[in-house]
Amino acid sequence: THTLAHTLAHTPTHPELYGGETQALRILDESMKNESWVASFEKPKGNPADFKPPATTRLSPYLKFGCLSARTFWWRLHDILKKYKNHSLPPVSLTGQLYWREFFYTMSYTIENFDKMAGNKTCKQINWQFNQAYLDAWTNSRTGYPWIDAAMAQLRQEGWMHHLARHSVACFLTRGDLYVSWEEGVKVFDRYLLDADWALNNGNWQWLSASCFFYQYFRVYHPVTFGQKYDKEGLYIRKYLPHLAKFPKEYIYEPWKAPKTVQERAGCIIGKDYPKPIVDHKEAMALNMSRMKAAYDAGKADASNEKPIEQKKRKHDREHVDEEGDIVSPEDMETREGSGDGNKKTIKKTKKETQAGGKQKSITEMFGKKKE
Repeated sequence: THTLAHTLAHTPTHPELYGGETQALRILDESMKNESWVASFEKPKGNPADFKPPATTRLSPYLKFGCLSARTFWWRLHDILKKYKNHSLPPVSLTGQLYWREFFYTMSYTIENFDKMAGNKTCKQINWQFNQAYLDAWTNSRTGYPWIDAAMAQLRQEGWMHHLARHSVACFLTRGDLYVSWEEGVKVFDRYLLDADWALNNGNWQWLSASCFFYQYFRVYHPVTFGQKYDKEGLYIRKYLPHLAKFPKEYIYEPWKAPKTVQERAGCIIGKDYPKPIVDHKEAMALNMSRMKAAYDAGKADASNEKPIEQKKRKHDREHVDEEGDIVSPEDMETREGSGDGNKKTIKKTKKETQAGGKQKSITEMFGKKKE
C-alpha cells in the first residue's frame, strides 16, 4: 500500500491537461477554431509522433470526468460540419468518436464479465503467457524498441499518448510480440491514463489484442517501421528517451544496429545504458500468429451449438481470409498495419445488424435538442 505522498509523486502530469469545466471549454474552443481540420478529421489517421501540438482534440479526459458534456461537444461539431458538404463521416469522423464511446458503453453494460477473458462469451479465449519480466520491461520503457519505449515513457510522464501510439504498444504487448494478456495492459493504462475509462479501456484492449470486435490478428504494428514513417528524424524518441537523443537518425529506431563507435559518441551503450531488443520481432510475430490461429481454431471447434460460419478456402495454411474475403499472407501482414479498415468493416456490419433488429434512434433522441 502506497502513501498519498508516494501516489502523488508518481502521478503523471501533463503540461496542458488539468481539470475543470473552464479548461475543458477552453480546449474545446481551441480545437474547434480550425474548422477545416474538424471537417476532415479521420481516425485512425493522424501523426502519433506529434506532441507540440498534438494531432487530436485532447478532450477525452474532460469527457471522462464530466468536465465536458458529450452533447455540448456533439452540437459544436454539428454546427461546423453543416457548413461543409464533403466532411468526413462516422466511424472515422470526430462525431464517429463519440459514437464509439457510446458503443463501448453499451457493450460494457450488456456483456457479462466485460473486463476479463474468463466468463466473457464475446471474448476470444486465448492462451496468453504471463511473463512478469516482459510486463515490467514494457511498462517501464525497457523493451529495447525506442518507438514502443518512448510511447510508454510519454504515458508515465504525462498520462497521455496519441491513439496510434496506444495501438502500437497494445499490439506489442499482446499478439504482436510479448503475448501477454490484454488484461495486464488494461491495468497499466488504468493506472496512468488521464482519460482511463472502464468501458473504453477494456473494449479497446480487447479490440487491439484481436480478442473481440476486431479479428484480423495477422495485421501487426511493426515496432520500428510504423513510427519511422511518421517521424523519420526520431524527434518523438529524442524527447521521451533523452538518453538516445544523440543517436543519428539512421539508428534512432534501431540503436542496437549502430557500430560501437556511434554508440560511444552518443553516450549510450546498447546492452548497458539501454537494453537490447527484448525479443526478435520477426520471430516473435511468427510464433504469436501460429498461437493466435490455434486459439481461433479451437474457439470454432468449441462453438458446437452455433451455426457454422461459411468461409472461403485458404490456398494453404500460411494464408488467412480477412473480413472481405481477401487472401492475406504473412508476408503482407506488416504492409497493411494500422490502416483502420477493420474499423469501417465492423461498423458496417453493426449498422446492418442494428437496422435488422429494429428502428434506430435519431440523433436528437441520442443527444437531445439543441438549446438556443
